[in-house]
This record gives sequence, structure tokens and C-alpha cells, in this order.
Amino acid sequence: MVIADRTFTEEEFVQFVLLPEHGDISFELIGERAYSTVSNNRSSRIAASIGILIGSFVKQNNLGYVTGADGGYEVSGQRYIPDVAFMSKTRQPNPSNETYNSQAPDLAVEVLSPTDDPANVRIKLTNYLYAGTTVWIVDPDAATVEIYVPNKSAIRLSKDDTISGLSVLPSFQVPVTDIFD
Repeated sequence: MVIADRTFTEEEFVQFVLLPEHGDISFELIGERAYSTVSNNRSSRIAASIGILIGSFVKQNNLGYVTGADGGYEVSGQRYIPDVAFMSKTRQPNPSNETYNSQAPDLAVEVLSPTDDPANVRIKLTNYLYAGTTVWIVDPDAATVEIYVPNKSAIRLSKDDTISGLSVLPSFQVPVTDIFD
């Protein structure tokens, strides 16, 4: 949901979100507009399942860090809060303590919810890819996962398929049905 009927520079946006009255609200800067991130229990549950699966794999293999729906990132001059994100230790040896990590994640997972604006999802996808981020767009209604890798064709997976971590999470594999159950 758009918060203010005005545009923000990156600096204005950061000042805006740090106001005391916004302490419990998560915001994204998409196309110079501030949006509050609102989900629902179904999308949140699916995101949590994905976060647990990726987080367990990352921790077991000491690969880096996983954030949930409160972890923000600076992506191509915008500020995004993916539902799940992975940052490798190779790219960032220590976890960021910034409000919005100044580096885009290696992997961003966006679980669609009824409040998502398709135009904003496309803007975010484009900016993630431009920043070199692999993106999973998870559609709970269609029970599909679309995988976007910079400079490669998109892959659409259904419940009968298996998600592969590709080069971002080598040897990670999970049946798509596991994230929707």
C-alpha cells in the first residue's frame, strides 16, 4: 500500500522510515514511492517455510546469512524487503547492521500476496536482476515458483518439480510441494 502521495529521494526515504511513529512498520522504496509491506498469513507461512529450508541449508554449509521479511536491502537505488533473502559470506563476510543492507542479496524470494501490485513486482524484479540478484517469485494461488537468474531465461516450476539452488546455493534442492504444504 502506497503510504504518501509524493516521491522520495533515497535520503528522504531513509529519514522517513526512521521516524519514531514508523517503528513497527516495514517500508519499501519502489519507483521513488514509499510502500508499507503488508502480507497475509498464507503468504507469510509459505515465506517462513522457504526461510527455514534455505536457512537450514545455509547454516549447515556455513554459506552466509538469511533474512526474513524484516531484512531490507538497497537494490539499484531502491529499498526492498524480500520475504526471504540470502547473502553469501563470499560477498559479505559479516552480517550487515544497516537498516537496509547497502548490498543487494544473492537471492531474493518474493511470495506474492493479494496486496502486491503486479507493476511493482515487475519493477522490483527488473532492479533485482540488474543488481545481479537471483529471484524466486512464489505464487501461492498457482502453486508455482518462477526462478529468474540475471542474463538467463526464466524457469517456471509447479508442485511436481524440484527447486534447485543453481549457482547461488549449489546442491540445494527441495520439492516445490514442500514449500506449499
